[in-house]
Amino acid sequence: MRPFAALFTLLLLTGCASKEIATAPGPAPGAVAGISMERALILSHAQQAIGTPYRFGGNTPKGLDCSGLVEMTYRAAGMRVPRTADEQYRSLPGIDTPRPGDLLFFGSGSKATHVGIYRGDRQMIHAPGSGRKVVSVPLDVAYWEKRYLGAAALAP
Repeated sequence: MRPFAALFTLLLLTGCASKEIATAPGPAPGAVAGISMERALILSHAQQAIGTPYRFGGNTPKGLDCSGLVEMTYRAAGMRVPRTADEQYRSLPGIDTPRPGDLLFFGSGSKATHVGIYRGDRQMIHAPGSGRKVVSVPLDVAYWEKRYLGAAALAP
């Protein structure tokens, strides 16, 4: 019984070390009620990009990297953003609680190496990397919580 108690305590302490990504309540994926036209356009174009192959430096429907997905979807909504995840992280207005259409940044230290678009319902649309395709993933995963740097909002 003692080894079980020690293991249970260790698991509880390990769970406390991760950083929860606080998000505002929002519409379920695909819903656009109660959000601005810009946010609806961002989410619509991001949703349409699901299944697009990853391409380093890509920012078109033929291939996307993470910041290229953001650049393409925001451009479709009439907004310009910097090209790389770190430039986006450093130059866009930071927020505490992301809403659907906002950006989520991940990395180590203070450098953003990855960005995704908050979809609502604790889901993120992102371009995960070489050999993969744009997908929607849950945020309640230790991998994301450990690397979360912050969020930014540009859309009204």
